[in-house]
Amino acid sequence: MAPIDNSSATPEQSDSRRQFTDLLRERRAELGEGLSRVAMKAVDPDTGKSVKRGRIYRLEGNEEGGITPPDFWELQALAVAYRLPLERLQDAAGQQFHGVDPLRSGSSEAVAYVHKLDSLPPDQRERLMHLIDTLVPPSAGEGE
Repeated sequence: MAPIDNSSATPEQSDSRRQFTDLLRERRAELGEGLSRVAMKAVDPDTGKSVKRGRIYRLEGNEEGGITPPDFWELQALAVAYRLPLERLQDAAGQQFHGVDPLRSGSSEAVAYVHKLDSLPPDQRERLMHLIDTLVPPSAGEGE
């Protein structure tokens, strides 16, 4: 009988699923900041909790054995420290840890529009949809 292979990689350990760790590591390099400096800034504005340096080190993929997905408060704290939109961190975490692909389109503008849509009042969203429908009529059966 062949031995059982327990070495199957989880999404966060797979090279194809490193969106979150790569985003953090690359953004910190862009900012030119060290781990300690980022950790000092990584404070959730709602809870006041801070993400420790060692946790950030692991979230950036610098430790073998996989990563525990971040909690929502940690994402909020990291958004502050890395000066990134919370939605971008959520999308990257969803991809890496849960295999969820965010909204895709031919342009990054469409994704930005969708993120802004939620901030519009209902009457403005309705008017915007009406405008879009006049420019691009809905497909048959859409919205049924």
